[in-house]
Amino acid sequence: MGKLVAIVGRPNVGKSTLFNRLTETRAAIVNDTSGTTRDRQYGKVLWNGEEFSIVDTGGWVVNSEDIFEEEINKQVALAIEEADVILFMVDIKNGVTDLDDHVADILRRCKKPVILVTNKADNNEGVYAAAEFYSLGLGDPLSVSAINGSGTGDLLDEVLRLMPNNAQEQQTEDIPRFAIVGRPNAGKSSIINAFIGEERNIVTDIAGTTRDSIYTRFNKFGFDFYLVDTAGIRKKAKVNEDIEYYSVIRSIRAIENSDVCVLMIDATRGIEGQDANIFSLIQKNKKGLVVCVNKWDLVTDKSQEAIRTMENAIRSRFAPFTDFPIIFGSALTKQRIYKVLETAVQVYNNRKRVVPTSKLNNVMQEAIAAYPPPSNKGKFVKIKYITMLKESVVPTFIFFCNLPQWVKDPYKRYLENKIRENWEFTGTPINIFMREK
Repeated sequence: MGKLVAIVGRPNVGKSTLFNRLTETRAAIVNDTSGTTRDRQYGKVLWNGEEFSIVDTGGWVVNSEDIFEEEINKQVALAIEEADVILFMVDIKNGVTDLDDHVADILRRCKKPVILVTNKADNNEGVYAAAEFYSLGLGDPLSVSAINGSGTGDLLDEVLRLMPNNAQEQQTEDIPRFAIVGRPNAGKSSIINAFIGEERNIVTDIAGTTRDSIYTRFNKFGFDFYLVDTAGIRKKAKVNEDIEYYSVIRSIRAIENSDVCVLMIDATRGIEGQDANIFSLIQKNKKGLVVCVNKWDLVTDKSQEAIRTMENAIRSRFAPFTDFPIIFGSALTKQRIYKVLETAVQVYNNRKRVVPTSKLNNVMQEAIAAYPPPSNKGKFVKIKYITMLKESVVPTFIFFCNLPQWVKDPYKRYLENKIRENWEFTGTPINIFMREK
């Protein structure tokens, strides 16, 4: 099992800033609004040749009106269960608060090594102020400034010293990554929780609960891949909070870093302009696609006719790329959700498929002979030879011909359709290039 460090503490003590500092990323959203972080954020830290994972939890609040707080408490409890070392962050400028006492009380009882991190020690006075935190009964406070990085080296040394020496298995990162994308409230977090069978991601009825992209390793039923739950992507006009803006950027990044995207569509709302936007993001990045129509259990008319109508609506909206699987399911009742995973794995394999050159030429030359490229100003295009690039991210076919500039998009689409008819490339885009022989 990899080594894991969790950062806990009340809201707004700088947990996300420290997380970003240690992982050398800007992965966690940092904002002066307390309670910005609502989900656990995972990242990797490399220090003195040792690598470990770190998790930033939501701020811990007791007796609050906010619907998220109770969920955040659960998240922190989960982090304590999972972590090897716990960093308990407090804010020097505010001194010891009742909340800090409450958290310290829980941490003193847990059997894990705890490091008390006093943050915002931006100058020498701050370091002296740290003394009052001895009252928490968690040993020597370690002063850091997450914002400018002072003290973080000592902190990492201490983390490694306390880390249990379990033989760390090498993690091969060549694992498929599946991003779950879609409009807010289409059921992305619910379907991931249904896959893993634990309440990993916060689920509420409020659109926009998930604000960070979360990576989850899925290793069951003979599958092994990462699932990425992304924050819902909303139209630009709706992005009024800064926080929303970061989420959209992050979803785009999650799409960029994935191999296959599972696009969640809400069956009760049908297909909307926003779904088409997300689809075009997936297209631009040339990612594999599986469309999952979620909340199918809430639809009254489930006839084959209704399914066909919905499928046709989706395909016509996403044309000209129509060769992708559509699955009707429900994250809540777990209906057909494993079919989604199986299909995503299949699409991933389709992306990696290589067609032997001899077969490619035999089949495609026939198709070209049956319907040659249209002549232009009395000039005829002759396609002489076809090959497929081996090490490309997306299946890429090169057609060598005498006049590549005369071959227009409609004919390329014809060639693409012929390739799809003969080989299994469902769900993945195909590149077709004309080159001069």
